[in-house]
Amino acid sequence: MAPRLRLLDIACFERLMPFTHAFRFGAVSVTAAPQAFVRVTAEVEGHGIATGAAAEMMMPKWFDKNPAKSPADTIDDLRAGLTRAAAVYRDARGFDTAFGHHARTVGATAQDAAPALVRGYGPAVIDKAILDALFKALGVDAATGLRRNLPGLDARLTPDIEAGRIDDFLAGLAPRAEVALRWTVGLGDDLAELPGEIARSSLRYLKLKLGGDVAQDRARLAEIAGIMARAGTITGVTLDANEQYDLPGLAALVEALTSDAALAPLRERLMYVEQPLDRATTLAHDLGDVAEGMAFIIDEADGTYDAFPQAMARGYRGVSSKACKGLYKSLLNAVRARALNEAAGRPGHCFLSGEDLTCQAGLGVQQDTALVALLGLGHVERNGHHYVDGFGPAPAEEAEAFAAAHPDLYEERGGRLRLATGSGALATRSLFRVPGLAGGAEPIWGSLARLTSQSILEGQTS
Repeated sequence: MAPRLRLLDIACFERLMPFTHAFRFGAVSVTAAPQAFVRVTAEVEGHGIATGAAAEMMMPKWFDKNPAKSPADTIDDLRAGLTRAAAVYRDARGFDTAFGHHARTVGATAQDAAPALVRGYGPAVIDKAILDALFKALGVDAATGLRRNLPGLDARLTPDIEAGRIDDFLAGLAPRAEVALRWTVGLGDDLAELPGEIARSSLRYLKLKLGGDVAQDRARLAEIAGIMARAGTITGVTLDANEQYDLPGLAALVEALTSDAALAPLRERLMYVEQPLDRATTLAHDLGDVAEGMAFIIDEADGTYDAFPQAMARGYRGVSSKACKGLYKSLLNAVRARALNEAAGRPGHCFLSGEDLTCQAGLGVQQDTALVALLGLGHVERNGHHYVDGFGPAPAEEAEAFAAAHPDLYEERGGRLRLATGSGALATRSLFRVPGLAGGAEPIWGSLARLTSQSILEGQTS
């Protein structure tokens, strides 16, 4: 039986992370964004009191792309959602399993007016901190804790899953020793720099952003296909439309990918296309013939626990895993994918992908990478380190503590501690050698600002 715990305190903080160069979200370029930090103190029945921690970036204009809202507005909405979720968790007062606390909060916030991904952000961060505290109290690492289903994960939020399948899936978790990097090539990136980055980071995988204009995307993809052919090292490619296409445009794109000889080096390595349609209409439209020879996945449309099975009914084959959308959701979607594949006798047909560009050094990148490794995914979108100088404004002692806990994950380069990416992969073994959820160290809490409703993004966008 999963242990129960009582939440004694939840404290929320933030730290502004300046970027070394602008990050483009559609028509908006962002030069800084805050990272949220959560500290949970919990009493675990029979095991005393422990503290857990988690971190996630609060990126503007992804959780909510409402054009009427500024980037700063969308960050303030994430702050409000995190604050609201923390209040619901605190109100529980009594003992429950970690997943029980999560399920209660999801139910209590389901009718909130915020978009689904915004509603889900607060629980996603807090759940990680709760698990960190739980596993520390029990003296186990993340792999052991999940294999034993210490969170008490069950099917109450996913009635389409047979309850026994969850325990069976978790019992078989075996984290990968390393996860390859999939490098995002943004619409604002200079393609002249791509060959150097491929060589410098020994890249084998690329993720290419699409803009929604077939002619422009076709020309840009042809240029990248030429770079890939000359590099000779890229074995896998994914495309991310970020909701920019409609069905006729998507059909034209698929036709170009299929018939254009200039795109052949890319098409031969294409694994899937991510979130082609607007999230508001994704689950209302069948992909039809465009999905016959190509795999499509949802990302921004994955706002609720029933989104993945709904997408499957529309012709999609996969869904992204992102810790900022919820660790529990990723695990349960993986159970679904396995069950569907077994029922159809088609191994690998339904799948999860690892997607999260923005994870930063420390708790954020460690906890999401641990999740990806546990899911058995061979590669993950992971080049948020490209936008921040090492640990950014974190105190040197904080960076040194994380590097000491995970010497295979960090290295000193250019006078700063940074993710060790030169091999084209992130080492994960040390993430499962520490009690808790892949932490091994904590932020220096006194260096952080208390989470407030005041925007600290003003002047950081254009």
